[in-house]
Amino acid sequence: MPIPKGFLFDFDGVIVDSFKSHYSAWSSAFKELFDADIAPFPASCIGKTPMIIANYFCSVIGQENKTEDLYYLKDRHILTNFTVPTLLPGVHEFTNYLTKENVPFGIASNATKQFLKNSIHHLELNFKTVFGFEDYEHPKPSPEAYITLAKALGFKEDDFKDIWVFEDSLTGTKAAKSAGMIPIGITTQHAEEELKNAGSMFIFPTLLEAYQYLNVE
Repeated sequence: MPIPKGFLFDFDGVIVDSFKSHYSAWSSAFKELFDADIAPFPASCIGKTPMIIANYFCSVIGQENKTEDLYYLKDRHILTNFTVPTLLPGVHEFTNYLTKENVPFGIASNATKQFLKNSIHHLELNFKTVFGFEDYEHPKPSPEAYITLAKALGFKEDDFKDIWVFEDSLTGTKAAKSAGMIPIGITTQHAEEELKNAGSMFIFPTLLEAYQYLNVE
């Protein structure tokens, strides 16, 4: 198959496994703010924005009015107690391949920009164009994140149908589909059937298998 014109990547669950990094920061921030233990992380919040997640944890104890306080405190905790996330398979192989072939690529995530930058630095990743939660007026599942990234990479709307978007969340998959791009599912969070129902055109366990598919085909 001809290689797509561009590749857009979500971060958490596609490039890295950052659950421990985020949840430990949520836990310590929650403890500082409320002097209480935080609830387990719900599957319903996978891929959602930090503000939505903060609102969920506050709502569990009836403190929705503290949502912004928890959001900002967690943002500080994840930087002051930064834990390097775990790199998932195939990232270096894929990005080296795209660089060699001169194919544009970048990251659009609902995570905060500083967390993305810190992670990319510590893991020595080859991503130059990166957008985080603060860069959008309407985060995923709005298509704005991927449209913003695609335009920053030099693409016009006519190109969108030839761009692959790697997503592990249903939220992000819907964003990619709404942007008129090709969602590609990564099964780190959801089953193949769930991702297909959300709009994923192809499904891979990790980026390694996607890289192998592009090279074999």
